[in-house]
Amino acid sequence: MIEAIVGLTALGGGLGVFLGIAAKRLHVDSSPLEGDLEEILPGQNCGQCGYPGCAAAAAAIAKGEAPVTICPPGGRAVAHALADKLCVSVDLSGMNETGPMMAHVDESVCIGCTKCSRKCPTDAILGAAKQVHSVIKDACTGCGACVETCPAEGIRLEPVPVTLQTWYWPKPGETPANSGSGVLTQ
Repeated sequence: MIEAIVGLTALGGGLGVFLGIAAKRLHVDSSPLEGDLEEILPGQNCGQCGYPGCAAAAAAIAKGEAPVTICPPGGRAVAHALADKLCVSVDLSGMNETGPMMAHVDESVCIGCTKCSRKCPTDAILGAAKQVHSVIKDACTGCGACVETCPAEGIRLEPVPVTLQTWYWPKPGETPANSGSGVLTQ
């Protein structure tokens, strides 16, 4: 029995050393530009841009395969910051500034099919089969994947309600409609 323990320990240690050496020798450095662009993106990894996450979107923007206006949750501010980082001009007139959105389930329409919870990339929708579903507000990224899959059309995207935690003072020259400020709710 002791021989088996010593043998497995030696095997585990040898494989650990091998994997450590392989990780150092086969490491591929990423572009520093991609890292900078990923820091500018919101980091929600919602997939609204068509890429699996913000890292893939940053890589596509750095390679010139995607425009700087690719991120819907980031809106005009992120597009402008990306354009400044890449030193390119960008036309922001085509972007609609909706602000942060969140899914809302209409409980009177929900049939409990669980299609929305299976499609949600952040597991923000709770509910079981043949039960009414609800949305975890802190986990919802507003990607809209659940809206498209709901057969009863019982899910819609709504603006995130302004609370004491999400409200901020608008900058000079900013209108309340695009600053996120408004009536506080509790």
